[in-house]
Amino acid sequence: MAKTVIIPEGTGTPLAPYVPATLADNIVYVSGTLPLDTNNEVVFVGDAAAQTRHVLSTIQNVIETAGGTMDDVTFNSIFLKDWADYAAINTVYREFFPNEKPARFCIQCGLVKPEALIEIASVAHIG
Repeated sequence: MAKTVIIPEGTGTPLAPYVPATLADNIVYVSGTLPLDTNNEVVFVGDAAAQTRHVLSTIQNVIETAGGTMDDVTFNSIFLKDWADYAAINTVYREFFPNEKPARFCIQCGLVKPEALIEIASVAHIG
């Protein structure tokens, strides 16, 4: 099986030993994506909706770099810091998935950056 590392133009250096995504057999595996700028600083501190929009835009950029679209996303793993942000997160989530929704799970947990309110990892089947 051949695999291709996906690193969109302008991507910052990862916090740990990983890449933004890997493409294998027309499946894109997107790493957990935090609301970070290119310097690995959390953006939109305190605003779950804006952080969610930033994370999903970043994931969209990764998937498009791999040759797909958000309609190709089949599964999302969602990690949120506080259930109080669940409604705001879902409102933005619907903007990125207006048609058929991908399968997903959502758990509350601590995140690697204390100011981050959300992290999402995705799987997309292209083609």
